[in-house]
Amino acid sequence: MATMVSADVATEKAAVKTALGNWIASVERKDMGLLPRTVVHDPDAVWIGAGAEEFLAGWEALEQAMQAQNAALTDIHITASDETIHISPEGRFAWATNRWTFTARLGDQAIELPLRCTWVLEKREAGWVIAHFHKSAGMSG
Repeated sequence: MATMVSADVATEKAAVKTALGNWIASVERKDMGLLPRTVVHDPDAVWIGAGAEEFLAGWEALEQAMQAQNAALTDIHITASDETIHISPEGRFAWATNRWTFTARLGDQAIELPLRCTWVLEKREAGWVIAHFHKSAGMSG
């Protein structure tokens, strides 16, 4: 099994960071053009959100959930921190963790939600795409 040299690892980590940043940008901007380019469209992909019923299977379910979120929320802002990115030795997969502070408005109500996030990404022909995420409500601080 071939392993990546450190320069390649740094380049791949930067590309993964960009892919995660594209997810945040697509959510904040409600950009349903960018969103589908950031994730796999595999029917067996699983997305686990922070809500009690946020277990989604496949691209279509994720797309519907994001459209519903876009309709319900305004002024979405995500601040990511404590990010770690790891690249598999052969360079095809990556996993990352970070913390989010997710803020938005639901009508007149301000929302602030601390989240813990885990990401799995796959390097495909077009670049790094998110193959799975799991978000859970976390303690702030």
